[in-house]
Amino acid sequence: MAETALALDHVGICARELLPMTDAYEALGFSLSPIALQSGRRTPDGPVEQYGSGNRCAFLKHGYIELLAILQPGLFDNNVSDFTKRYTGMHILAMGMDDAEGNLARMRRAGIPIPGVAHLQRPVEAGGPIAKFTRLPYPDAPEGRLQLIQHLTPELVWQERWMDHANQAEALTEVLLVSAEPAVSAARLSKLTGLVLEPRMAGGFVLRFPGGARVAGPQAPVMETRISILAAEDLPATLPGVAIPDLPFMAAMFVKTSDGNAAVRRLLGHLPLVALADGALMVPPDLGGGAALVFHA
Repeated sequence: MAETALALDHVGICARELLPMTDAYEALGFSLSPIALQSGRRTPDGPVEQYGSGNRCAFLKHGYIELLAILQPGLFDNNVSDFTKRYTGMHILAMGMDDAEGNLARMRRAGIPIPGVAHLQRPVEAGGPIAKFTRLPYPDAPEGRLQLIQHLTPELVWQERWMDHANQAEALTEVLLVSAEPAVSAARLSKLTGLVLEPRMAGGFVLRFPGGARVAGPQAPVMETRISILAAEDLPATLPGVAIPDLPFMAAMFVKTSDGNAAVRRLLGHLPLVALADGALMVPPDLGGGAALVFHA
């Protein structure tokens, strides 16, 4: 058991409507889970209530991509409307842990005003079993929803029938965050995760997760994942052509494919992909729900 975050777990792309976003991701070669309505406790000791938000997800062998929108207006929408007022795109960054109570104690020692372990649950599909999670969210982080997460029922979440992707995506490996104050955002993430920051060669900072077996999925290997935090002026050299709608901005996710991007080239060659270093291919934000999506070997 570790009192630090161990791996990238998932990212959340938020929009007012679910269908256009899910259509876009299916067109990019992802298989998506069925629609799942969310419920949970707004406070650690509050009652479980139905939320107005719901999702579909692209589950990978390591981590996943959540597509989140408002499905029942009028109910608590899990802050999706607040997020989308800033911009449509990535607003959720979840990092996997294996010891919620240990990390809670560490975060409190670090001075993070967190009331306790939060809980979330949702059916994996309509009428299906209930997946349960524990969460440690950083209160009121300007970067978005930054949280540590521990899956209590991972075998319900990552199911083989949802993990066969035509684009051969297999692992969420990196998230890129742009901030007006990179050092401040990086320090916040370091406090949340318990991990040490390193300078980033191309400017900014990088936070490296050591990995943990089964932390980010039942088949997840022990592998390094990371978050890069950079200033706005450093973005064009890394992600050419990506516009910044607001700061802070979760600009991109990096996804490893099992075939060196061969399927991506075959399936998505008609799209205006951007070639990056080492054979990586970037799907522009307007085709990825507001976030750049970088496929790499």
